[in-house]
Order: sequence, then structure tokens, then C-alpha cells
Amino acid sequence: MVTIGTFDGVHLGHQKVIAQLNKLAEKYNGESVIFTFYPHPRLVTSPSETNLRLLTTLNEKQALFEKYGIKHLIVYPFNREFAQLSYSNFVEKILVEKMKTRCLVVGYDHRFGKDREGGFEYLKNCAKRFNFEVEKLDVFAVKEENVSSTKIREALQNGDIKKANRFLGYNFTLHGTVIEGNQLGRKIGFPTANISSSDKHKIIPGYGVYAVNVFVNGRKFYGMLNIGTRPTFNSNADNRSIEVNIFDFAEDIYNHEIQLVFIAKIRNEQKFNGVEELIEQLGKDKITALNILKNE
Repeated sequence: MVTIGTFDGVHLGHQKVIAQLNKLAEKYNGESVIFTFYPHPRLVTSPSETNLRLLTTLNEKQALFEKYGIKHLIVYPFNREFAQLSYSNFVEKILVEKMKTRCLVVGYDHRFGKDREGGFEYLKNCAKRFNFEVEKLDVFAVKEENVSSTKIREALQNGDIKKANRFLGYNFTLHGTVIEGNQLGRKIGFPTANISSSDKHKIIPGYGVYAVNVFVNGRKFYGMLNIGTRPTFNSNADNRSIEVNIFDFAEDIYNHEIQLVFIAKIRNEQKFNGVEELIEQLGKDKITALNILKNE
């Protein structure tokens, strides 16, 4: 039992496809297989594009597939040669001859192959020709709004963490490494760890202050995170920073890997008239963040 796609985000719609795949595998005494690609196809078909932002890295997707019960994951190298492969050749050479596919499960918007020719009607003809079954699932909706990776990206860029998490079916996560900063936070009583994202294509939520759970060396802490330009100190609007104040934490973690789990946005980033005004607001932000995190 096979399904194909990039599965960016492995969101509720994807999870519906996965659940049906697992159900069919059990029914036919088979095993569930996901066929996905790396790198993302757009990086190959549009190499000059610089604005690709992904909800999940390959490692994050692998962990989610395992969590949702997928038995086998095939990560196929996406290159120019593969991009030119016709859909019928893909079905015949890979799905049928190599993978012995008995049933293919696809989402409502499934399009694949050169020039995205492989829509559902085309796929049904392939299934009849090569003797396998195909099943299409309808769009998944939350509160009557269709779930899609695009809508989740928009929610994150707008700082609407709660909507993004609702559509994902889990809390949005950012993995990174702690790098050296200018230690301004330490000077005002709110030391921060500056974060470099583990994947340059991973989407970063919009500017603002967020309540986050922080995982360091397998331990969980509460924290508040700022994404922005530090406008009170910095006149360079293009110098975006990702920095987290980890509550009740005083260890040296430079070059350590860190995991940030976004729970809610507290407020927009703003410029204060002075350091004292900033410190007062940060104190309020900490109280707000703790209330959110302890009651999630």
C-alpha cells in the first residue's frame, strides 16, 4: 500500500491519507509505504527561486511518519532526470516493477510527474492498465476551512501559531544550534540563547514574541522567544535574530542543538523608548508566557 508526495508539514490532511494507507495495509495484510523526495522538487525545477520555505525538514518528516505508523519510507533523490520522467513511466518502472504496488492512496489535489500531468483521472487509467487499485481522499477541513501546507505557512508568517498548530495536528517545531550573540539580554537580566536554524529552507514564524517549550539535552524548559530585529538596540532592520530566554536556566550551551516548540504568540515586536521600559515589558511577557505554557 503506497502513497506519494512531498508531505510538507505532515499535517492533518496528510495524516488522514496515512491513516487510510495503514487501514488498507492491515485489510490486505500488506505494509504501508510512503514514497517521498529529497531535495524538495522546487529546488530542482526552479533553482533560482530563493523564497521556498518548508514546514518540516527531512528529519522531522521521518520522525512524524514513524509516529503515525508508516512501516517503510522511501526517500527518492529528486534530480533533473527524475523531473523529466513521465507519469506513466514512473508508475510502470517504479511503482509497479520495483515496488509491486497493489493499492495507491492519494490526496484530493494529487499532481505528479513531468508538468504535473499525473492527476487522478490519469492515475485511474494507469491503475487499470497495470492492474492495481487507486483511492482518492477528499480534502480535510478544520472548522470548515480546508487544511493545506500553504495555509499553514501563511498562518506562521502571520504569527498565528494556534491556527498553524491546529492544522498541523501538533505543535510547530524549530530545530537549531545555539550560536554566540552580543549578550545584550544578559546585561538586562534576560539572558538569551541565539539560534541558527538547522535548515535554511525551514520556515520561521513572523516577527514577534512567542511562548515556547525548549528542549536542551533531552530536558524540557519553559521559555519566551523573540524573532525580529531587536529594534530597541538595532537600527539595521534586515538583521533578523532568533533568540530565546530559557526560564530558570543558567548553563553554557553554545554549539548545542536545541529544539523550540511554539505554543502561542504573546505580542508583536516593538521598539521601546529605553532599556527600563523594555525590561518592564519583558517581565510582563515572562508572566504571560508562563501562564500559557503551564496551562496548555
